[in-house]
This record gives sequence, C-alpha cells and structure tokens, in this order.
Amino acid sequence: MKIILSKFAVALAVLSSFYCFAWGLTGHRVVAEIAQHHLSSRAERKIKKLLGNEKLAYYANWPDFIKSDTTGVYKETSAWHYVNVNPQKNFQQFKDSLTAQTGPNLYTQIKALSDQIKDKKVPDAQKRTALIFLIHLVGDLHQPMHVGRAGDLGGNKINVTYFGQNSNLHSVWDSKLIDSQQYSYTEFADVLDRKTKAEDEQIQSGSLEEWLYDSHKIANSVYFHTPANSKLSYDYNYRFEPTVERQLLYGGLRLAKVLNDIFG
Repeated sequence: MKIILSKFAVALAVLSSFYCFAWGLTGHRVVAEIAQHHLSSRAERKIKKLLGNEKLAYYANWPDFIKSDTTGVYKETSAWHYVNVNPQKNFQQFKDSLTAQTGPNLYTQIKALSDQIKDKKVPDAQKRTALIFLIHLVGDLHQPMHVGRAGDLGGNKINVTYFGQNSNLHSVWDSKLIDSQQYSYTEFADVLDRKTKAEDEQIQSGSLEEWLYDSHKIANSVYFHTPANSKLSYDYNYRFEPTVERQLLYGGLRLAKVLNDIFG
C-alpha cells in the first residue's frame, strides 16, 4: 500500500507541475491546432516527413514535458522558453534591450531553430527536435508573462488567489484563464479561428521582434492590473479573457507563418 501511495504521490506531483508550463496543456495545443489549419500544402508535406502522421498539437507540449527529464540532456533548454525585458518606452528601446541580452533565450532560439530546420546539412533527426521546440516556443512567445520581468520570474513570484485558490500570476496566465472556459483544445481552436484571410495576413505580418514587443506591452498591462496578493475572480476573467483569446489566435496564425516560410 505504501508503494502504491508513493507512486500516486509522484504521479500527482508530475501532473501538477504541468500547470507551471507556458499556456498549459490546452493553450499550446490550441496554438498548434490553429497553425495546422493554416499550413501550406508544401509545408504540411515536409512537416509530415519529419513528424509522421501526428498533428502539430501532439508535439506541442513535449518541450515542457522534458523538464522532468533527470538525465540533464535537456537542462539547457529551460532558458529557451522566455526572455525577460524590463518595461521599455517604445519599440526601439525594447529591441535594443532584447538584442543586447547574452545567452540563449526565447528570442535567440526561435531564430536558431528556424535556421537549423532550413539548413540542408542538419540531419533530419536534429531537424525534427528543432521543429518540435519551435512549435512550442512560438506559443510561449504569445504568453505575455514569458516576455515579463526577471525580478519576479515572469510573475512566478507574484502570489495571487484565483477563485479562492492560492496561485501566482504566471500560473493564472499559463492555464487557469484558459481552463476556466472549459473548451477542449479543438473546440477552442475552432471558436477562435474565424478571421478573414485579410485579417489573418495582417496578424501574421511584422517581425519576430515586433511580435515579442506586442507580448511585452500586454505583460506590462497585466502587471499593472495584477498587484501582489490580488484576489482574482470573475472580473479578472472578464477583463483579460479577450486578451487570452487574441494571444492564442495570434500564436497559431504566426506559427503557421513561421512554418510556411521555413518549408516554403
């Protein structure tokens, strides 16, 4: 009985840890599902050669799952999921701060992984891993707290309650706002993916730096409206659910743009 309970405790701890991941399980799958619907025929064909018959959503959370790996093989990838930038007055100042940072981060790795996939000298096995990470990291880009502030670890150190349950600002944005809607990932993708072709193309326009700045500005608004020890409930959900929906949709459409450009 002790062995069974011990195994159950470990499993529960692992499952609970998933809620610390960017966008949570559902959010990343929503982004990937939307992207799937906007792949070009050429991109879809080439991606299938690398990933097989599974949809993008199947792999969307793997880069978070491997954080539980104990071999240390993927330890360095933890820093790939975010880029911390203090509040900046305008895009140019943000870009200067972004490009001045050293070491791998969300910004550098999206670029590096894209280059790996396009490089004909890179083995397919390495391209496959790079593609799986890229699917995930473009989703991370659109979770505002992944372009948050270093001092509070993107909101992880800002304690709040959400409908009476102890949490932190990062976790609320990772999963709780999304899970409150009670959609499956396919339902949520279908509900959101309703723009015209012209609107899709407008969302997909701009540079990686501009996309990051977009999330950075949202993060600043989130910080302003969510001081430490806030008691979050229906009013918070009402205020920010449209933003969450926007970011999931933008993440999916922009992921499709990135993949179509790589495999075009």
